[in-house]
Amino acid sequence: MASINKFWIFCLALLFLASPLIQVARCQSDSDEGAETTEEVSGVGIVDQNTQDLGDESYSSAPGIVTHCVFPKNGAKLVPAGEETDLLVGVKNDGEANLKVVAIRASVHFPNNHHYVVQNLTAQIFNYASVPASAQGTFPYTFAVSQFLQPGVFDLVGTIMYEIDQHPYQSTFYNGTIEVVDASSILSMESVFLVTLGIALLVLFGLWIYGQVQNASKKTKKGAKVEVGTRATSMDEWLEGTAYTTSNNKSKKKDK
Repeated sequence: MASINKFWIFCLALLFLASPLIQVARCQSDSDEGAETTEEVSGVGIVDQNTQDLGDESYSSAPGIVTHCVFPKNGAKLVPAGEETDLLVGVKNDGEANLKVVAIRASVHFPNNHHYVVQNLTAQIFNYASVPASAQGTFPYTFAVSQFLQPGVFDLVGTIMYEIDQHPYQSTFYNGTIEVVDASSILSMESVFLVTLGIALLVLFGLWIYGQVQNASKKTKKGAKVEVGTRATSMDEWLEGTAYTTSNNKSKKKDK
């Protein structure tokens, strides 16, 4: 019974350890779904970054435009300082006119204090990128925070700029937290899971071996023979109740 309880405890622990990998797989499936929509986007072209001055103008969002964001293979939203991070921006055009994507840009802020900009990230300029009416598309955006930025939790605000009938608009596709980490300390989530799984399997195998040894020792104790000690017996005890004993008792009485 104890071994069964240990086995179920191990299974629950294994499911708990597998949850990060499940989260990664779910993020991967989301990114794949977003990637499939790129077929509906016509003439996507990425121009060199910062080739166009976007200015600091702020525009409203057009009606019927829905945006979302996915961090491929990075459900935890970990951003290594000084290294590139990829995300996908999805745009759904429920309007009646075609949408022309101009650029994607983002900025890093302190949590709950967007008035102070920690870093303006590089803008990604698009050329001849459009989303037809009643269609959707996905656009890549690559950014890198400063290598001197201290690790911690920050807010990332990302906007996509577009035009409809030559009128400029913009929509916020992400306004949430990211965790900036030291690039040298990042371990692959898959690697951590595999190492943890290997250790757990070794522990389970050790418990199984221990249980087999315990069962074998119990069976050995039950099957062991009990040795009965012997004691010396006299000749009279062996001949008790025989004719020799009766005659011997009569001779003893005559001697008396």
